[in-house]
Amino acid sequence: MAARTLLIADDEPNIRRVLQAIFQKDGYEVYVAENGVRALEVAAACPVDVLITDLIMPDMNGVELLQKIKRRHAGVVAIMITAYATIKTCVDAMRYGASDYITKPFDMDEIRAVVRRAVARAAEAQAEGKAGGRTAKAAPPALAAPASPAMQEVQEMVARAAASKATVLIRGESGTGKELIARALHEQSQRGREGSPFVAVSCAALSETLLDSELFGHEKNAFTGAAAEKKGRFELAHGGTLFLDEIGDIAPAVQVKLLRVLQQREFERVGGTKTIKMDVRLVAATNADLEQLIKDGKFREDLYYRLQVIQITLPPLRERAEDIPGLVDGFLGKFNADNERHIESVSPETLMALMTYPWPGNVRELENIIERCVVLSDPGATVLTPDLLPSMIRSGMPL
Repeated sequence: MAARTLLIADDEPNIRRVLQAIFQKDGYEVYVAENGVRALEVAAACPVDVLITDLIMPDMNGVELLQKIKRRHAGVVAIMITAYATIKTCVDAMRYGASDYITKPFDMDEIRAVVRRAVARAAEAQAEGKAGGRTAKAAPPALAAPASPAMQEVQEMVARAAASKATVLIRGESGTGKELIARALHEQSQRGREGSPFVAVSCAALSETLLDSELFGHEKNAFTGAAAEKKGRFELAHGGTLFLDEIGDIAPAVQVKLLRVLQQREFERVGGTKTIKMDVRLVAATNADLEQLIKDGKFREDLYYRLQVIQITLPPLRERAEDIPGLVDGFLGKFNADNERHIESVSPETLMALMTYPWPGNVRELENIIERCVVLSDPGATVLTPDLLPSMIRSGMPL
């Protein structure tokens, strides 16, 4: 069934009546609520595709309402209503997780167009979910429903790249979620859907000798301590995906072997002579400046071009603050379950502090901060308040 259900939350009776009449006439199923509490009751009893909510309401604002409804209807598309036609208010509405905004007084043609876009987006999300069937996996919090155009583009790139067998190079600062993108590429590919393995290797964590053995395996007695034959990660990933993290840190000798594998699709174990054929989709990642490493003679240019058949670049979190509310919501759900807590929402002051902090550690740092806040919260708490934040984040809050 296509997405056709609207929930309108506004404390002004005239606005509720007008919007309900307009959209019922347009063929939508429409529910109305005079405040956030009533809207949550409606959402608990009925499916909701699109939420149209006033940004400012007594007792519960539109941001808190959206966060709570998303826990029950994760795919809901939200439109914020605001009486303040300022750029800051509109941008804030988008940052809080709304897909669009409407300013008072309404232009009827405009509001119809905004709702049509929201309904189409909700229907598309539902169709994608059904297409995945019972084998579809929920996206991790760091990837679910991004609000920023940059991350939406990344998700589109992942979907297109997953359908191919091409090698992918994922670039971005440390903590931006490169391994999550690699896993998403695998899970959305035919290999992932068939249950083939996803194998990850951190190249920076191993010396040249150990990385050589780890990737290609070794024969018994190939070197001191090689007491038995060992399969390498390429063999273990046969039929699936091999993810090489921090590819910029591999030694020149290993680069030569890796280039041959990409060209010939074959290799020998360390200390062996038997040629082993393999079918592996390679995904690599780095936070290094590979172009500069090439100029410095530390990275092979031919390997670079082999690796970056498709390149996906992840923006740092400080450049996509509008994704923070959704990330926080996802991490709250995760850490509530892990720690038997019940944090349902984030206070506006806390959210603003999180959105203005520069996040040098990117999404990984945000995840760690939310885990800390949940763990330190009182067992009965339902709202994440500023006092739970570390001092380095609180210091940027207005007095």
